[in-house]
Amino acid sequence: MKKLIIIICIALVACAAPKECCSQNFKKYFKFATFYAAANGGNSISDIDVFSVTNGLETVTVETPYDYNLALGIRKIARFGYENRAQTFYDGTEESWSDGANVGKVRGLEFLFEVDYKRQQGDEYLDQHHFIRFVDDKYILKGEYLEDGFADIKYFETSERYRYKVNDKLSFNAGLAQRLSEPYGYDPLAEWMLSNGNIHYTYLALQEGYNVDVAASEYFSPDGELVATSKEVWEEVVIPTMLADYTSRKRSELNNTILHSVVIGFDYYHYTKSFWTHAWASLMPFHVDNGEFSYEKYNNGQWLDYNGGLIFGYKVNKHLGTFIEGKYNKYWNREWYDFKFGVNYVIF
Repeated sequence: MKKLIIIICIALVACAAPKECCSQNFKKYFKFATFYAAANGGNSISDIDVFSVTNGLETVTVETPYDYNLALGIRKIARFGYENRAQTFYDGTEESWSDGANVGKVRGLEFLFEVDYKRQQGDEYLDQHHFIRFVDDKYILKGEYLEDGFADIKYFETSERYRYKVNDKLSFNAGLAQRLSEPYGYDPLAEWMLSNGNIHYTYLALQEGYNVDVAASEYFSPDGELVATSKEVWEEVVIPTMLADYTSRKRSELNNTILHSVVIGFDYYHYTKSFWTHAWASLMPFHVDNGEFSYEKYNNGQWLDYNGGLIFGYKVNKHLGTFIEGKYNKYWNREWYDFKFGVNYVIF
């Protein structure tokens, strides 16, 4: 909730920038915006038979529940020339990579607020992507919140940039960015490391409530459940699960930290019906983060965070065409990206 309030405050500041009163232009800002709610589903991976001969032949069928996606959102983002609206309705599965660009197709206010509750291959998680952006000839204001379960990344970012337009296609920008996130530099296992580089995992497991009967070779969970009857299963199955749960819990106990960064970037957009190029990038080469769990301390110095994207299309003739599309992000040495490329040939 606090993050959404901050985003709304940014929106109010952005709206205050034009000469007109924001309250008198509420309909103007929400004109052509689309609210959508949708549910999508489908079967997951097929059932798997697992065989055991410990007590005679036994067969256990592992079933994975169906996949689904519940989406709720509202968006107002002008489409670029290469973007075709092929569907009549928004169904929550759309992904416009150009949303990651620093500037949009038009000047003014654009926004996206979307929440996706998903289950994929039996794992449930919540994805969120909210951003509000105000672009003018001389400056760019943006607030964004991203939570990606697959990439294991979650942060809130604001940026204020001066914009220099070289021409109608190319512009550069520079300014400051602020990010609110969990302390990614914090390593909960560091205090358990031994001088030889190994982890005293058994002692940690005991501290977490596990019990070990070495003589009987029995290992019990904090709930008293027998989880292993051999050292091999204890080390290869139970311990990794315990370490994952421990690090996740310890990270969640810490407060979020604020990171201040210098940001520079560019945007380039050229479009014709037969050829188009859209490219953008942002780099953060210098950071100020002096907290107890500073990522700079963990990284032993400054680092480079960046993101960018490229969308390219070329219709060689009325039959042949090729395309390349992709985006790449790297924050705190965590990467998440998408790409696709191919060739189309129309036969007649």
